[in-house]
Amino acid sequence: SVGNVLTTLSDLHLVAWTPSCSAIGLVLHSQLSVLPLSLPLIFFFPEASIMQLKRLCKFCDIQPTNCSGKGSCKVECARTAICPREEEVCVSIWRKKDDNVTFDTVCHDPAEKLYGLVLEDYNNSKCDMKDLSRQDSKFFICSCSEDECNEHVFFNPRPSEPQVMTVILVSLVPLLVMAVVVIIFFYFYRICRQRNAHSRHKKGPLLDSDRLVIIEEEGSDSSSTHANNLNHNTELLPIELDVQVGKGRFAEVYRAKLKQGSSVSMEQGFETIAVKIFSHEEYPSWKNEKEIFSDADLRHENVLHFLTAEDRKAQRQYWLITAYYPRGNLQEYLTHNIVSWHDLWLLGSSLALGVAHLHSDRTPCGRSKVPIAHRDIKSSNILVKNDLTCCLCDFGLALRLDSSLSVDELANSGQVGTARYMAPEVLESRINLENIESFKQADVYSMALVLWEIISRCSAVGEVKAYEPPFGNLREHPCVESMKDSVLRDRGRPEIPNNWINHIGIQMVCASIEECWDHDPEARLTAHCVAERFDDMEYLDKLSDCSDSEEKIPEEIFVVDEK
Repeated sequence: SVGNVLTTLSDLHLVAWTPSCSAIGLVLHSQLSVLPLSLPLIFFFPEASIMQLKRLCKFCDIQPTNCSGKGSCKVECARTAICPREEEVCVSIWRKKDDNVTFDTVCHDPAEKLYGLVLEDYNNSKCDMKDLSRQDSKFFICSCSEDECNEHVFFNPRPSEPQVMTVILVSLVPLLVMAVVVIIFFYFYRICRQRNAHSRHKKGPLLDSDRLVIIEEEGSDSSSTHANNLNHNTELLPIELDVQVGKGRFAEVYRAKLKQGSSVSMEQGFETIAVKIFSHEEYPSWKNEKEIFSDADLRHENVLHFLTAEDRKAQRQYWLITAYYPRGNLQEYLTHNIVSWHDLWLLGSSLALGVAHLHSDRTPCGRSKVPIAHRDIKSSNILVKNDLTCCLCDFGLALRLDSSLSVDELANSGQVGTARYMAPEVLESRINLENIESFKQADVYSMALVLWEIISRCSAVGEVKAYEPPFGNLREHPCVESMKDSVLRDRGRPEIPNNWINHIGIQMVCASIEECWDHDPEARLTAHCVAERFDDMEYLDKLSDCSDSEEKIPEEIFVVDEK
């Protein structure tokens, strides 16, 4: 009978409820620990068959505690309860009102509310406290489904795996969005640059010999990317120097071959390139030109394609590696060739476009960029491409016109350039350092002299004389003082003969030249304005009877740099 069972268990300090209850709950004192709990406890009642108990929980109802409600605490309960129903879980409740702090440990069915609350996290093996505090009191509750799991409670639980995943996803989403935006921006930038390059194709088809250049002419996306990435190489490129094609004050220029892959045959694996070699002493000039070329915004079809810069420590040399153009520089080309009006228009308009791009604070796609002053524009620093357009080269004296530069920093740039092509204010060393436009105006003056050189060799003016540089009456390399006498004292400029203005197109170019070499820098045209005027003259190509150049000397042209 139930009475005999209770009498027998009283020696073990067991207390039981009457059999009239719907379920039987037993509370074991700490002394019960001497009894192996691994043994199944079986009870016999008149109303029930054999039942195996399921859950053990700390069960002390409400009692005071020293737990501070931070970190983890051990419940100060000496009694362990066998939960009467299989569905019940262990629950711990920590309360604090004024100075009264209590713990409440019970068994409870999560399908039913406890103090008006629904248990949510009862499937945990640990009792992680959930803060349900109100204004007048603090209230934490936790539930779990392991034996005596409510003995140790945790007030700062680690986030569960779903919470960790949520945090990771929330952290990664902004980065993924940014990556997508960058990719889209880069895609449209490439498309814009390609369209701008292809817009130049209407001036005439490319010659097959252009394929010799390591970067294909006029907007090849793959080769443009290749050129931008080459300068990230840490290993020296396998380059075989061929012949010297130019020599200046600071460096020598060689035609060379670059082998790009061993899987290609020896003959097909080489590409023709140009290598500009600086001696160890000319490091500052190499460094300045490398930094100018390394600006991705400098890339333009009328600016020399830059591949990479290398520090050749073994040879104590510094190399700049660029595309190679077999026609050489403009000075040599004009020396050996008479040009037609169409050739003049191609050379002049592309020159103006190149200078305008340097001076602009925007790329063709509209992105902001730092303007650059070349400061040494002359016919020997301009290369002629196979389609008879120009591209600017030799940026050893170039200056980035950053708005953050102070007057003192600009003043330290000094009087630089080639005396024959120096603007009056540069010859006088009186350039306006307060205004960065002054450096652009000096470039425009030099550009005007180059345009004059091109016209002097154009068949559209009638009789064409042998090539002469601007101020050809002076010695080969005039000094600054000689140029001061001619340009400042005498206000001299190269002569524009009357027969030049018989051709309407050349007449328009000469008018622009005179405005560009005005003594007053503020009165000069901008390079962008000159480029627009050439664009307006495009229709005159159809009126010209001379469309082909008359070559005087057919031999190969070499690059010669006048310094």
